[in-house]
Amino acid sequence: MNELTMELDVQSKTPLYEQIYNYIKRDIQSGKIQSKEKLPSTRSLSVFLQVSRSTVELAYEQLLSEGYIESVPYRGYYVCEIEALCSSLPLQAPIQREAPLKKVEYEFDFSPNGIDLEHFPFNTWRKITKNTLMDDKKDMFQLGDSRGDPKLREAICNYLYQSRGVKCTAEQVIIGAGNDYLLMLLRSFLGNDYLVAMENPTYKQAYRMFEGLGFSVTTVNMDKNGMDVEKLKESRADIVYVMPSHQYPLGIVMPMKRRMELLAWADASENRYIIEDDYDSEFRYVGKPIPALQGYDKNGKVIYIGTFSKSIAPAIRVSYMVLPKRLMEVYRQYGSFISSTVSRIDQRILEEFIRGGYFERHLNRMRAVYKGKHDVLMEEMKKLSSICEVSGDRAGVHILVRFKNGMTEKEIISQAAEAKVKVYGLSEYYIRPMKGSGNATILMGYANLTESQIRTAVERLREAWK
Repeated sequence: MNELTMELDVQSKTPLYEQIYNYIKRDIQSGKIQSKEKLPSTRSLSVFLQVSRSTVELAYEQLLSEGYIESVPYRGYYVCEIEALCSSLPLQAPIQREAPLKKVEYEFDFSPNGIDLEHFPFNTWRKITKNTLMDDKKDMFQLGDSRGDPKLREAICNYLYQSRGVKCTAEQVIIGAGNDYLLMLLRSFLGNDYLVAMENPTYKQAYRMFEGLGFSVTTVNMDKNGMDVEKLKESRADIVYVMPSHQYPLGIVMPMKRRMELLAWADASENRYIIEDDYDSEFRYVGKPIPALQGYDKNGKVIYIGTFSKSIAPAIRVSYMVLPKRLMEVYRQYGSFISSTVSRIDQRILEEFIRGGYFERHLNRMRAVYKGKHDVLMEEMKKLSSICEVSGDRAGVHILVRFKNGMTEKEIISQAAEAKVKVYGLSEYYIRPMKGSGNATILMGYANLTESQIRTAVERLREAWK
């Protein structure tokens, strides 16, 4: 398509995205743009027309929804074969737009992704930062090891062994700015010629990342113990991505027997691997913490990923990956040239935070804080026991609430919104809907609410749902 044929009238009452939509649709209907012809990318068209990218995306979305164009993954937008349809349609049919939804101003948000920042150790962090920058440490301004600062990797290695039973050396630890980066790094040296199996429902950001990185991705349904290993075998996957210590979003803690079955699956083939995402294992309220799956791995099959986003703060942007020794040589050949994405100054601050014992004290404090909120929420939810039941409450900072009064998920969320309370539907986390999944279920996170707010919010929900 030739962008030069399109001229927008900024003085017109017709929105810019609708003008773009009309131009492209008219040219498709008239045959100026042939079927299977590629359209410009949203970025290039927005630059040429000097409009925002979201304006072009709105136009493309309307064309997609009406079937004039199609989106081909990793290739772009192409015109559909609709010649017969075009000959019978008017050239400038008006766009039918739904009335915009009224924005809800929530007073209480049970976000499952929230954290408590009221108890962040600002004074300690400020002190360590000041001390780190006090001396002229020129080495901190050099690029440094691509795996991350050696002292920080050593500190993480010691922490993981003591708290999670992870067996590794500092050589196996790689530091990166978030799990997304670590998955991209993994793709750079492992390749994407793998079929990745994920739990269903699951952490959708990881699913999007695998797809965006060119992996083939499938999903495996779960039972009360986590991913069904027999169904995993049927999937013919090479890599499995699991959260055994606290599955997101269902909150399932995978028992030891299932963990051993998962390791046996990986051991049955040379090129099978398990990616263990241990995103919030620090917070467990019933019984002793179950050691990480990696600690039971004898054949180098588990790639362990963790983060400080939940335990400290999302803005810290520090995650880590522990590679099995069998993959270290592959990493050295094909991935070690990629520089670390975390500032060496931030790494030095975090290393001192861990080595100085501040991290352990912070975790102990946050466990007590979250335990208090957890107990308040569980006590308040007892008042709703006639209409719903709670699960997934043994670890993490969110619970699952399953309704038994016949309400739909949409009704539950809508009625909560009328009470200015935000809750989250479980259906958002399914890659593909499960048939006969049963009663409607929602997620309620409590990390970013105070105990008083939890009481008030649940009372509002009790009134809204009765």
